Amino acid sequence: MRRLSILYVAYPLLKVSDESAGGAEQMLLTLEREMAAAGHRTTVAACDGSRVCGRLLATGAAATAPDHYARREQEQSARILQFLRDHPGEFDLIHDKSGSFFRHAGECPAPVLATLHLPRAFYPEEFFSDFPRNLWFNCVSHSQARTFADLPNMIGVVQNGIAVERYLLLPGAYSKSFRSGSTPLPQRLKPGLCAARDGAAEAAPLHQGDYLLWLGRICEEKAPHLAIAVAQQAGVPLVITGQVYPFRYHQAYFEREIRPWISGGVRFVESPSFADKVKLLREARAVLLTSTAEETSSLVAMEAMACGTPVIAVRCGAFAEIVADGETGFIVETVEEMALALEDVERISPKACRTRVEQQFSAGRMAQEYEGLYRRVLTAAKELAA
Repeated sequence: MRRLSILYVAYPLLKVSDESAGGAEQMLLTLEREMAAAGHRTTVAACDGSRVCGRLLATGAAATAPDHYARREQEQSARILQFLRDHPGEFDLIHDKSGSFFRHAGECPAPVLATLHLPRAFYPEEFFSDFPRNLWFNCVSHSQARTFADLPNMIGVVQNGIAVERYLLLPGAYSKSFRSGSTPLPQRLKPGLCAARDGAAEAAPLHQGDYLLWLGRICEEKAPHLAIAVAQQAGVPLVITGQVYPFRYHQAYFEREIRPWISGGVRFVESPSFADKVKLLREARAVLLTSTAEETSSLVAMEAMACGTPVIAVRCGAFAEIVADGETGFIVETVEEMALALEDVERISPKACRTRVEQQFSAGRMAQEYEGLYRRVLTAAKELAA
């Protein structure tokens, strides 16, 4: 494929970096890295201070106060459109991963491919009421694609992928059982102060295999409170790690449902570095996916399995497309089943977990498939212009 000049459009609220908690931001960064390595000229429209491989088109400061999404979305769109007016022949293709910029496709001088990262119910229906001729869509899972089957110019499914080489198995493909001789675990967890943040108490050190891990954006639909319930039922420590986005309802959820439980039994690690995240993934006994939304993918599951760590997920959305039930983890229906599944994680082979990611969810595979979509979009756009 000839070398392309590609503009990637990021979610407008926060900086894009290895520490991004959002899946769409992580996927943009991973894909842009792969495309730059393949020789394509990449530009990323994102918040000031974002860290990308190619050129950054800075669109304004990241939000610091709650509920500034609308302002940031307008600011970023205006900045991009002005740049496109000033440089009309700059890009062969625009790849929108923001979830909203594609509404301006009719004002763009290049074809636009919009990746839909969210469940359909999360998009305002008016987003899909009128389409310019230069706009195409793709989904990130087959279960998601079924909900968008009526959408014109739906060009295919590209499942997400990760840079597998950045996630390493523990030496000897460590078995995910609790360490013998570790400190006895509490039978029940009780509400307590946030020791790590408030200094009220010294949290006990984490040991390899001693804890469960929940990772992601901390909000009600991702449901880390259900992970706390699982830890309660199983009587084991839990680490919750991720980011509370600057939305008031996210912040209120954290204060109401999560903070009261943070103590020695529930640890909160906010916005870890990439290295710290990988360490937590590698050394967890299992990773819990508790979302109540129809999730379209799960980078957390891919990352965990690449580290050889089993994933226990509720039967929701695309989770079953990623986690092989009984082979790389378990798909369950309830919190009670999730707690019971912990008794069987020793049966899961860390090598089997990693092999599944290497074979099905690599960044290289994802990039190749997107190159194929780019060819199809450019061919279709050329035919429309003829």
